[in-house]
Amino acid sequence: MSDSDANADTDVGGVDPDSTAASEHHAFWADDVADEIEARDPTDPIVIKGGVSPSGIPHLGHFNEIMRGYYVAEVLRERGHEVRQVFTSDDRDALRKVPRTLADADWNLVGLGDVDAGALGRNLGVPYTDIPDPFDDCDHDSYGEHFTALLAESAERIGVPVEMLSNTAMYEAGEFDDVVHHVLSRADRAREVLSAYQDGVDDAYVPFMAQCSECKRLTTDVRAIDLDARTVDYVCSGLEAGGQQIEGCGHEGTATFREGKLPWRFEWPAQWQVLGVDFEPFGKDHAEGSWPSGEDIAENVLEIQPPVPMTYEWFTLNGEPLSSSSGNVVTVDEVLELLEPEVLRYFFARNPKKAKDFDLSRMDQLVDEFDRFEQTYFGEVEDSTLQEFAERAYPFVVDEVRGERVRIPYTFAAVLGMTDDRELREQMARNEGHLADDTPEWAVEAALARVERARAWAERMDNEYNYRLQADLPETEFDPSVEAALDDLADFVAAGHSGEEIQGQMYELPDNYGVETGDFFNAGYRLFFDADSGPRLGEFLGELDRTFVVRRLRREE
Repeated sequence: MSDSDANADTDVGGVDPDSTAASEHHAFWADDVADEIEARDPTDPIVIKGGVSPSGIPHLGHFNEIMRGYYVAEVLRERGHEVRQVFTSDDRDALRKVPRTLADADWNLVGLGDVDAGALGRNLGVPYTDIPDPFDDCDHDSYGEHFTALLAESAERIGVPVEMLSNTAMYEAGEFDDVVHHVLSRADRAREVLSAYQDGVDDAYVPFMAQCSECKRLTTDVRAIDLDARTVDYVCSGLEAGGQQIEGCGHEGTATFREGKLPWRFEWPAQWQVLGVDFEPFGKDHAEGSWPSGEDIAENVLEIQPPVPMTYEWFTLNGEPLSSSSGNVVTVDEVLELLEPEVLRYFFARNPKKAKDFDLSRMDQLVDEFDRFEQTYFGEVEDSTLQEFAERAYPFVVDEVRGERVRIPYTFAAVLGMTDDRELREQMARNEGHLADDTPEWAVEAALARVERARAWAERMDNEYNYRLQADLPETEFDPSVEAALDDLADFVAAGHSGEEIQGQMYELPDNYGVETGDFFNAGYRLFFDADSGPRLGEFLGELDRTFVVRRLRREE
């Protein structure tokens, strides 16, 4: 069961990634969970589950469960177990409110004005798999399938092999028939257990929701149960959602167990039984609400052992709770435009018991943290707080352990992104010592691939790295004194001085020519960026090809 909203307030850069603090026994928390699963002596395949109701945009918050499950699955596979990691789309749930934002098949986020919002509104109370795809140009059969396909695509892009399951498909195939029969045959006991967690559970309450054959809405108004025929009689009175009643059409009919669903407090433990779930992670909101009732229903209604649980802390996005309804979301597709998949996997490998903030404006800090994690694994830096965690977790975070891999620092990659010249980017990286003469070509290409991501980050954040180095000489007109100072600076650069020395010289030269320091820097920014501001200019010029810088300072084509 997924937490779609996050509600923590710890900055990415301020979180200690040391997972040794996460457990008493292992450096990597996934080993502790694997121990707990193995202690139950499970039969293979071990089943690890997550799930979400497809109510809006598949966003990064949904990957809390997927990634926690992935690491535990990988540890168990390393120990020789066969593992099945599944993720259920709870797509027989009813649409309870119209989302403000949706994602099309190409991951473009669109508002309600770009789709048929009226059609969504008319389908309130209808299961997601019976609502038409709001995007006419998609091949999906329903709203639910559209959402699930995007989620599966996201998992594939991040490199996590997850088996996506449709609740609707499982109901229609009869996979829930026996557990529905069991719950309804013990309806009195089901009501007794549920009443401890939910108000309004009276003698008339039936733990099943039928789907109206006329309007397709779900209804809680079940009037009679035929256990032998495995059917229920219903009146389409609608259902309550968010404190409001979604009205039904009034139709009276009969539905089979395959033409409806269990209420969510029963459906979650029913999934454990149907799928044979051994482990399921969930957010702290479920630990405080859903898990206690699910555990109780599993043990005292279904008479099964609930899976090994794991509660993780939420994370926030830019300091605010993740929320599809409010639009404060970021998709995996968006994130992977800014950083490598292994950096995102690292974010989820860190201690799940600590709150985190995924701050897009500070992606450089997350990437730097990952780079240090990697360097610690290879012994390139010494960090006692990271050592054991890196040695254990790193091989699970990357696709392949390769010692020749090179990482260009993220902010320097953003600097390289100021030019489109591939050769200039490589030369600047070599000048700075990030690429050596013997660096393999594959490692050079992989290192330079970070540049486009850092550039995308600079553009998205419109930060101090969002400038473009002009390939052609911009049209400029300077006072003679400014031109003379620029010529002097060109001679200084030609002499082979470092970027730091060039930066210092840019503060000293203007006085020699009676030029204001600000005007001199402005002239430099105009020559190189055709802008009034930019990065630390002297240090930046020190990274560029010297001949190019000298010719540009002399205003030569």
